[in-house]
Amino acid sequence: MPFPPARGDDPTSAKTPGFKFLTKKHGIVVFSSTAIALYGYDQGMMSLINTNRSYLRTMAIAGDSPVVGIIVSVYYLGCTVGAVMASYWADKKGRKPSISACLATSIVGNLLMFVAGMSPSGSSPWNGAAIAFMIAGRVILGLGVGGIDATIPIYSSELTKDKSRGRALAQEFQMNIFGLLMAYSINLGVTIALGKDDQWAWRIPIIVMQLFPTVLMMSISRLPESPRWFISQGKEDDAMEALSVLFDEPMAKQTLDELRQAQAQEDTQKLGYIDMISPRGSQFHPTMVTIMGQVNQAFTGYGAVSVYGPQILELLGFGVRGAELVTLGNYASYFLMMTVAWITIDVFGRRRLMIWGSAGLSTCFVLLAVCGGLSLDVASVSVLAVKISGSIVLFVATAIFGICWLTTVWLIPTEIYPNGARALGSSVSVIVWGLANFAITLLTPIMFNNLKYWLFVVFAATNAFAGWWTWSYSPETGGRSFEENQLFFTSAAERDSWIVRKVDGGKFLSMPRRDGNVERGKDTQSEATPLLEPYET
Repeated sequence: MPFPPARGDDPTSAKTPGFKFLTKKHGIVVFSSTAIALYGYDQGMMSLINTNRSYLRTMAIAGDSPVVGIIVSVYYLGCTVGAVMASYWADKKGRKPSISACLATSIVGNLLMFVAGMSPSGSSPWNGAAIAFMIAGRVILGLGVGGIDATIPIYSSELTKDKSRGRALAQEFQMNIFGLLMAYSINLGVTIALGKDDQWAWRIPIIVMQLFPTVLMMSISRLPESPRWFISQGKEDDAMEALSVLFDEPMAKQTLDELRQAQAQEDTQKLGYIDMISPRGSQFHPTMVTIMGQVNQAFTGYGAVSVYGPQILELLGFGVRGAELVTLGNYASYFLMMTVAWITIDVFGRRRLMIWGSAGLSTCFVLLAVCGGLSLDVASVSVLAVKISGSIVLFVATAIFGICWLTTVWLIPTEIYPNGARALGSSVSVIVWGLANFAITLLTPIMFNNLKYWLFVVFAATNAFAGWWTWSYSPETGGRSFEENQLFFTSAAERDSWIVRKVDGGKFLSMPRRDGNVERGKDTQSEATPLLEPYET
């Protein structure tokens, strides 16, 4: 577990209102994890809706139409815009108001999707308006979820110890996979019970999604705002009030003093997107690391695999129902293997996991291409052998992605920017994630229908590129304070090189080696001083 009772608090009484059975700290973790689960739920939800015949009739599209991919992918455009809006709001009004607005937006988008084409006599295209409602709902849902993805990692990382930031975020992303598994299980259950020609087989999974934002909206008012944000706005009384929720009075005052000193030491220069994307900007180098992290995650191809998993298994020789059941098993394995992610991410580091992951995924996609070729082009091969071997490879690929790539690229942007640019950096991450996944999910069904198993060869090549880029240019950010990570970019500018092994003597090739008596992130006056302490296990 990432967080113990507050320092100086009575562990039996430090309970969060609204989370009566949890300590204050655990309430924050549960809230953040549930919010992250929203994105996973959407992935699991759409994977079977895309093959529901009632849904396709209501949208007035064919199953192999490119419009299927467009409806899925416009969500990511909404995420892109939502990240920009939410990060601006998070810096101006606070982390909590930004998250609340995003939750309300996701509720509206989800309702539009649910009612699209609904009529007393059953589903109807509404003379073309049903698909307009569905697309509008997808975009608005994306606005909300993209904003949540931009702000929740900040909210979490600002309250987490240096040496356990990865573990905390990986645990939250395990809930992301729980959302995916939950959505797919509900979707498959109602599909088996009602059939692919019943409108409720696709409407029920959509409306169940309302549970997440509704519960979160009811709970957020009982959680503290980030004291770091209050200090950055000069609201010291409010910061003290928030700290008093987390700590007893002496510890709250001590932490307030530390945050004051950290803010006084920080560069007060106003940062904007120009500073991030201009080659002359002060944050251009960390922004390129952020951008390429998300591009490379999209290049792994697993975002497309998670949405179109059943269709991939059908390519390997499974029937429709068999493919759906194996996909369910794959998602259950995915959820369980995320435990390995939060155990290893602060042990091996972000960089090493991503490099290993790219190598493993390249190998898996080559093997999937072989299995697909045997299934489609070699009549004499055993169908059962192809099914078993292809399924094993797909399960392994899923585990590798979850352990090595799912959390890392979201964590790095929260570790490499100064306090004044952290929300903007996180929004850049979501913007690029949204645009990259828009392109991948839009093109995947088109490429899949035309390339068949050769698509896996494409993903093998893009994974190889992702591994090379990470090895060359992505620094190791784990186990270091925010300020220590920023020293990498200062040294890179002085060295006039972005190649990690050439910067600061290769210090950022791996996790830092510390003397056993020295605590990681030891500078208590640092802005990275944790507000929540991890359990030592």
